[in-house]
Amino acid sequence: MVSECQPGVRVTMIATQVPDRRKPDADQVSNSIHWHAMTAEQQLAFYRLQGYGYRLLFVRNLLSGPLAIIAQHAQLATISSAGELDLQPDIRLRA
Repeated sequence: MVSECQPGVRVTMIATQVPDRRKPDADQVSNSIHWHAMTAEQQLAFYRLQGYGYRLLFVRNLLSGPLAIIAQHAQLATISSAGELDLQPDIRLRA
């Protein structure tokens, strides 16, 4: 871009783009890894539950397939590999 400040004086302005140096948030990376570990059925079920405030904690790989552990506030729930929701799972998290 060229502009004139005073008659006869030309100033050239050049815009440069600085690369983004921010690193991805650790929670975003972790959730992405867990999201990709889920089956399509689990992803669909979890996608629907996000509107109710559920968040994905982690995915445990079992012999029967991946088990997604989710939470809404302090209430834990699981989503089976078939996409079935269990609102009262018999699990305890380590502190």
